[in-house]
Amino acid sequence: MSLSTELGKELTRLAGTMGPTQIAVSDAAGLTLSIDFTSIDSMSCSVSQIELFVPSLQSAAFDALKKWADSLSRRITYLLEQVAPLEYDPSAGQVLIRSNPPDQLADGTQYYEIVLSSQSGGNFRLRRYRSTKGQPGRDPVELTVTHEVLLKLADDLAATVPAATP
Repeated sequence: MSLSTELGKELTRLAGTMGPTQIAVSDAAGLTLSIDFTSIDSMSCSVSQIELFVPSLQSAAFDALKKWADSLSRRITYLLEQVAPLEYDPSAGQVLIRSNPPDQLADGTQYYEIVLSSQSGGNFRLRRYRSTKGQPGRDPVELTVTHEVLLKLADDLAATVPAATP
């Protein structure tokens, strides 16, 4: 079964859940989607982090990560801000993708951050952050999406995983 089909079953089962809940669903290709929920209702959910484990990208050539970053950035156009690759780090086997531009607030900014990595077994990690003007650092914030958007994201993640090249 697909990631979105399995995720849809979990969302239905967990509707009405308040408080931290983590789920993991897998597909036949070996992809495992892990989501840290803070709440789930019948139509939407709040999430602190979304991760996708991609075994085929473990120790993959850096070009595979670049290809995935470009493909994801073109395809994921339905979040609050458009995302685009920001930093490429071949020595660490990572690509950093962020909101471009970030959401401008009166007292700072909020943005999505995606890290693609060929280390630790091949991973995608999505979080949302807030930075406040005049204060160092940043704080994670929940991202709230409808079930429909979350299921689309699961489909788009699976559809854009590139073939790994050693």
